[in-house]
Amino acid sequence: MTETSTPYRELDLQPLAGQWRAGSDRRLLDVFDPFNGERLLQLQMANRDDLDQAFNAARDAQAAWAAMGPSARAEVMLNAVKIFDQRQDEIIDWIVRESGSTRLKATIEWGAARAITLEAASLPSRVHGRIIASDVPGKESRVYRGPLGVVGVISPWNFPLHLTQRSVAPALALGNAVVVKPASDTPVSGGLLCARIFEEAGLPAGVLSVVVGAGSEIGDAFVEHPVPSLVSFTGSTLVGRNIGRIASGGDYLKHVALELGGNSPFVVLADADIEQAVNAAVVGKFLHQGQICMAINRIIVEKPVYQAFTERFVERVKGLAYGDPKLAETVVGPVINARQLEGLQQKIAKAKAEGAKVLLEGEAQGNVLPPHVFGDVTADMEISREEIFGPLVGIQCADDAEHALALANDSEYGLSSAVFTGDLERGAQFAQRIRAGMTHVNDIPVNDEAHAPFGGEKNSGIGRFNGDWAIDEFTTDHWITLQRTPRPYPF
Repeated sequence: MTETSTPYRELDLQPLAGQWRAGSDRRLLDVFDPFNGERLLQLQMANRDDLDQAFNAARDAQAAWAAMGPSARAEVMLNAVKIFDQRQDEIIDWIVRESGSTRLKATIEWGAARAITLEAASLPSRVHGRIIASDVPGKESRVYRGPLGVVGVISPWNFPLHLTQRSVAPALALGNAVVVKPASDTPVSGGLLCARIFEEAGLPAGVLSVVVGAGSEIGDAFVEHPVPSLVSFTGSTLVGRNIGRIASGGDYLKHVALELGGNSPFVVLADADIEQAVNAAVVGKFLHQGQICMAINRIIVEKPVYQAFTERFVERVKGLAYGDPKLAETVVGPVINARQLEGLQQKIAKAKAEGAKVLLEGEAQGNVLPPHVFGDVTADMEISREEIFGPLVGIQCADDAEHALALANDSEYGLSSAVFTGDLERGAQFAQRIRAGMTHVNDIPVNDEAHAPFGGEKNSGIGRFNGDWAIDEFTTDHWITLQRTPRPYPF
């Protein structure tokens, strides 16, 4: 592992097939700070030839990497954790500047990426094969568990470092090679930083490539490519569906791990601690401007406490500082780009047109959209039915607990969810009836622990990340039998 005393250089180049170089596409990608519009860097993008080279190099390097054994792969992960610690400030600064994250959110993201890397260090020694009984006389039946080979990772812009590392670290630790396609808004924190960290940690050249290219040029080709055995994608349901179609309907069938959109309900029952529920709702909605797949999308409050909750919630949200994400006191920073802002403004206009009551609003300042809160929201309004991905939220009134449950389940999505109640066992029973991959009682839906299963139901995705579930996703079973005595065949 090399020294880490100087800042990372050459982040305007890409690690392609074992070499840091410019892409072969003539087009240039400008990366901007979403708060002040400052150009952070300019990259020459990759094309299909670069993609081919990256995947082919990964295929060629993978077997030797897997053969290094569990201790050697674990050591690379532990080295990477040390680099996360040594470069904490630099990493956080990149997340703030590139994705518009507040310093608080960027610190949380750094911690989550570090945690999954530390968890990944334990995975190589947790992969186990099996000996199973056979009905055939003289036959020994073994099940070997090994890496898939090459994993393709397509990562998003909202938690770029963590949601890249969540797939990359376990996949590498388990003996796979990886090729990453980061989001164009966040190529550094969504891929290039990971590559630098693992390079310093001792990962062999070619085992990890990062391909920064236009979706129109390499998007479908990334999924169609014959080399990767699995494509891990985090992003919108619309794009995820297309990836699933390509992966299952192309010339080369492959596994997919899809973490897609959400419409997280936050249910407040009449026996809940209102003050605690309000505090949780403010964080669960407005962390990272609501640009989180798990962020609260719908607040559903039982009628007896609807007014008290709503008044206190609006009062708390009014006090949130918004603006420059580099300032420690800022809670709500900029949305990622002008296109995202325009979409949110259309959602605000639609909510008003459909009859939602404006409880709090404000004019956008650049890409910074102040918090918006709507009351008297109904389940048929767009603000209830579609993922928001921004600092606005609607509050629905439920007649009783059963109505609240029906409203919570009234969605095509099922990623994360939450319920607040004064009775934890009642909360657990309520949670089991929510159709979602994750439900948190007396906490926010924004939860992710490196050893716990992360994933959704319905249109929120396929598969689970983290811990033992990552082992299931990034390895495969190989059944091998040994016929120790001659077997009598029927003909």
